[in-house]
Amino acid sequence: MTLTAPTIENLTLNLNQEIHVRAPLEVTFAALLEQMGPHNETHDGKPMPMKIEPWPGGRWYRDLGDSNGHFWALVQAIKRPTLLELSGPLFMSSPVLNNMQYRLSAENDGTLITFRHTALGFVPEDYKGGMAQGWTHMLEQVRKQSETLRTGRVAG
Repeated sequence: MTLTAPTIENLTLNLNQEIHVRAPLEVTFAALLEQMGPHNETHDGKPMPMKIEPWPGGRWYRDLGDSNGHFWALVQAIKRPTLLELSGPLFMSSPVLNNMQYRLSAENDGTLITFRHTALGFVPEDYKGGMAQGWTHMLEQVRKQSETLRTGRVAG
């Protein structure tokens, strides 16, 4: 058996993404909560509805019924419509702490979402690439939903 000591690089994860949405702040924030909740889906479009309690200390979790499910995070901070911050294990069953921040800011023609996911702990290597892909998909779905709500038409 060979044991290797983890390095700080192996124990940290930092993902940063930005997306521009052609919809007002309030519409975009509402779409974000919907996408993280009942409209959540996997990166390949498979429905994976979640529940989010949008208040400080509220839970973000997957309800499988009959008191079964998966706890993902707690709402650490919420300042409608400019900030949603969560902290918890997310989908990982390993010793890890995740912090996710969605910061929304108004721009002349819409909203800029700045997303940051920071993790400290044992994040399996095969998860790291999938996380970037999954968060990109979620942000794209928020953009589409926001622009659909803004115009009443399906966004492209």
